Amino acid sequence: MGPHLTRRAFCGALAGAAGLASLPVRAGSPAPLTARVTSAQIAPSKYPATEVWAYDGQLPGPVLRVPQGGRVSRRLVNELPVPTSVHWHGIRIDNAMDGVAGLTQDAVPPGETFDYDFVVPDAGTYWYHAHTNSFEQVARGLAGALIVEEAEAPDIDRDEVLLLDDWLIDPADGQFMLPFGHMMSLSHGGRLGNVIGSNGTIDLSRPARSNERLRLRLINGSNARIFVLKLDGLTGWTVALDGMPLPAPEAVTAELVLAPAQRIDLIVDVTASPSETAGLLRLDDNNLWRAQVRFPVQGAAASARREAPKALPPNPRMEPPGVKDARRLEMAMQGGAMGRMASARFNGTPHGFRDLAQRGQFWALDGQVGLGDAPFATLDRGETVTLRLTNETAFPHAMHLHGMHFRQVSGDGSLGPLRDTILSLPGEPLEIAFTADNPGKWLFHCHMLGHAASGMTTWIEVA
Repeated sequence: MGPHLTRRAFCGALAGAAGLASLPVRAGSPAPLTARVTSAQIAPSKYPATEVWAYDGQLPGPVLRVPQGGRVSRRLVNELPVPTSVHWHGIRIDNAMDGVAGLTQDAVPPGETFDYDFVVPDAGTYWYHAHTNSFEQVARGLAGALIVEEAEAPDIDRDEVLLLDDWLIDPADGQFMLPFGHMMSLSHGGRLGNVIGSNGTIDLSRPARSNERLRLRLINGSNARIFVLKLDGLTGWTVALDGMPLPAPEAVTAELVLAPAQRIDLIVDVTASPSETAGLLRLDDNNLWRAQVRFPVQGAAASARREAPKALPPNPRMEPPGVKDARRLEMAMQGGAMGRMASARFNGTPHGFRDLAQRGQFWALDGQVGLGDAPFATLDRGETVTLRLTNETAFPHAMHLHGMHFRQVSGDGSLGPLRDTILSLPGEPLEIAFTADNPGKWLFHCHMLGHAASGMTTWIEVA
């Protein structure tokens, strides 16, 4: 699915939905990335500050920038009261550095550290977030942007990183509503916030000038919210999805759909006049357009607009896979409220849905609840695979593959752009294709993080 989806089609589709040791340090100690408890003014100022968990005490965490082909070398310092780990989302990474507690490393206990050290092969917009009890730790604030810069930067005036999020805040005291693993959110659409913002604030504003050209890096860091967005006073082009450049810029002529964990890179020209306000707008829960980010315009950057932007330079290993002789796999997505899942395997034995629900498990992938002892599939390195996903549930799911990118296969056999997260809608089967070129144990899960925590998680192994 591309980034464009009409509101009518989107709403129609939803109508029926109510321990590994630390690596040796290469040269000196890596820069610390400290997860700790702090506070942030998320809700309006009339409410108290909210206690959050954040990297380096910032909400969101610091923007980490590194050149393409460079290294990320960070020592996670855990000052939280619970174990944690860091996943570097979208990076085609060494498996030992993927940060998945229970699969690629042990969770880092309170007071302990873990050294992450890896090369970033691809330029683009990525992000990092907790991957231990993610449904709670990400919701509490443990996320930040990871920007890998191209050797040749595009012709822009400014680069804006926008991490979109929502938070479920109790208006009585300004703190997060508990519990994070509420049965209703786990079994339905996920934990949806009542406070929505960007970069940790509900009223983000960035100055702009008429005819200024901006790169907007949009990241959906929410637990479950699907953002439907449009441009106002801005003319734009989509130049990359999930960090991967498009062959050519695509003019934004419709609404943009950004599922949890997805990213969209836009290059936009400010077409609003001085003293007007341009904006990135979102469709709210009442079907009204609200400002997600404001761009008040003062003065002009140029007397006329520029030509359309050029394509970003391609990343390595972006060649489409040959799917004619690919190994073909199928996976059914099952369970949830209003679902038809009678039973599924959990901890090695079959359980009925009622028993699973009492254990806080509501979802299954191909009849398996959560990580089984055996992978969903064992693949040869370099093998091409197609995976047909059938959404038998009443809810959308943002399916994320670790360690590799894939392309959607259309009905006519054509392949879409490279992505690492794809939105699956109820009753609409989709097929993805990828080359299993990164060895290791890789997670495949729903990035509605409550769904992943309650069953919708599996893994594949690349030899």
